[in-house]
Amino acid sequence: MPNRLALEKSPYLLQHMNNPVDWHPWGEEAFDKAKSENKPVFLSVGYATCHWCHVMAHESFEDQEVARVLNRDFVPIKVDREERPDVDSVYMTVCQGLTGSGGWPLSVFLTPQGKPFFAGTYFPKEPLPGHPGFLGLCREIARRWKESPEELAGAADQVTLAVRPKPIKERQELDRSILEKAYWQLAGAYDPKWGGFGQAPKFPTPHHLNFLLRWHLRHPESRALEMVRHSLTSMRQGGVFDHLGKGFHRYSVDERWLVPHFEKMLYDQALLALAYLETYQLTKDEFFADAARDIFSYVMRDMTSGEGGFFAAEDADSEGREGAYYVWTPESIAEVLEPELAGLVRRYYGVINAGNFEHGESILWEREGLESFAEHDGIDPAELKQKLEEAGARLFEARIRRKRPLLDDKVLTAWNGLMIAALALGYQALGDRAYLEAASRAAEFVWRKLRDGDGRLMRRIREGQTAGPGFMDDYAFYTFGLIELYQAGLDPLHLERALQLQDDALARFWDELHWGFYFTTHDGEKLIIREKDLYDGALPSANSVAAMNLLRLARLTGRADLESKAWQLMQCFSRQMSQQPMACTQMLLALDYALARASEVVLAGGEDTLGMERMLSQLHRPFTPHKVWLAADEGEAGRRLVKLAPFVKGMQPVDGKATAYVCHGNSCQNPITDPGGLEPGQAI
Repeated sequence: MPNRLALEKSPYLLQHMNNPVDWHPWGEEAFDKAKSENKPVFLSVGYATCHWCHVMAHESFEDQEVARVLNRDFVPIKVDREERPDVDSVYMTVCQGLTGSGGWPLSVFLTPQGKPFFAGTYFPKEPLPGHPGFLGLCREIARRWKESPEELAGAADQVTLAVRPKPIKERQELDRSILEKAYWQLAGAYDPKWGGFGQAPKFPTPHHLNFLLRWHLRHPESRALEMVRHSLTSMRQGGVFDHLGKGFHRYSVDERWLVPHFEKMLYDQALLALAYLETYQLTKDEFFADAARDIFSYVMRDMTSGEGGFFAAEDADSEGREGAYYVWTPESIAEVLEPELAGLVRRYYGVINAGNFEHGESILWEREGLESFAEHDGIDPAELKQKLEEAGARLFEARIRRKRPLLDDKVLTAWNGLMIAALALGYQALGDRAYLEAASRAAEFVWRKLRDGDGRLMRRIREGQTAGPGFMDDYAFYTFGLIELYQAGLDPLHLERALQLQDDALARFWDELHWGFYFTTHDGEKLIIREKDLYDGALPSANSVAAMNLLRLARLTGRADLESKAWQLMQCFSRQMSQQPMACTQMLLALDYALARASEVVLAGGEDTLGMERMLSQLHRPFTPHKVWLAADEGEAGRRLVKLAPFVKGMQPVDGKATAYVCHGNSCQNPITDPGGLEPGQAI
């Protein structure tokens, strides 16, 4: 019989609805049962596309013997970390504090009051070297709970006290020395052979690269741009990129970017697209533009709902093993392509008889760039590119007949905000209107479908059902998307909504006493601790993105209160930024912006639509991270904009020509009517 999870909409929870474990979703019912029966809680946190979550589920949660112990001695709770990042973050902090590491599946044992006393990640059913067996662990914890519950409860109190955040009253000066320290930390962690930072496993961390691009503007003599170009090139050529279906896998388990963890996450596509686009804007190298186009083609083909929202992820596993959908053998290629073309593909993508992965199979990767391979193989680069595109299309058609990995088709507000921002920047950098239309459609979908009757953002929607109040990352990331969408299309509706959400976030999440945004709302569910996130990991922190939102909105509207809040926000985390700047490079984008001689540009086009387009192109195409722009108009859009940004009132075209009013460093220049007079960058 299905358990309680059958009533849920989360794809991850539904994966466990037929387990013999009597799972409860997170909620009062489960904890009330634990209290009334005086049982500890076993909390399992994961997500639908998590490989090791699948492994533990198969070994333990589908096992009758394990289920009997869990059902008899515990109240088991299953949580989707993507729907409840607040629960995940709290207990992941506990796991990292107790064990020194974290990850998923997250396995935590709690008192009936929700206080943790033991935590870990994956446990095999039976003991393995370095891993206690899950079954034995459950039996031992159950025994201790029955014999000395006060001992475990006391340990839980100590753990809870230890992880409770303590306000940091000591502030550090926010200056360029923090940016410089971050640069040298990144330079020290940089892998000069394969690109990226650190050793295996190797994560993309695009915000490191976005920071380095800005450091390059300050110090073009540094190695910052070299590190960015090398890292992005290595990732795009590596097996971490899907050379047939496009898009990026989660991370590389090796230092060469060859063997990926095969799941595909929406947020990775968005964040990497932003890094490739900014690098293209700076370098004008089409390689980076093509990489961004590949990401968008994958997302718009496979990750977009009929209503325009973007799905969350694709699994790593199919046919019971990781990567089966993506790998090839010489024989499987020969079944699709004629011998000469098959041989070319095998050589180019490193498909060898012994395989470069498991079971004699190979992951496609470019061992050298197209130009270098063409020279060594004695073939014209244009001809090689054409043949690879033909072969790739045929192999892709053959691959889609395989059993596909699970698609996690929930739509998350936060992750959609990131993809909206990426597509909006894609339109600006590449000029493809399809990207602007996709971003606008998704933004409208979120606004219509992912808000409640009071206008509050919701966390997710699936099959028409919304669930969960929005967290700070939902507000911050979606606001980011709306700001970037306004810069792309100059529709004041998007700026209006961005301001509304920013004001809502300040009302619902801001800490008036110690500053900064909490992750949960003031009236939200009370967990054992209430966190403010700063760490920029696979996802940037909500506070980091919010800091930049506040600064850009302040410059777009002239609202000094928003800029003041941005400085307070950065001051709140100034000590951590000063001590470990590499851990918060997204926040350093905001600090870089705040310290720069930023520019505001108001365009007044009137009837000179061609001149307006040329002006806007001068703003869209180059890499100008310290510049914002608005469009004054005499019509309804103009009147709406004046309400948001009163300083644009009265700005008119000069002599009937599209005109740019440029201000930077708190001073304004004479109006510009020649698009060539709009400088591509500015002094910082």
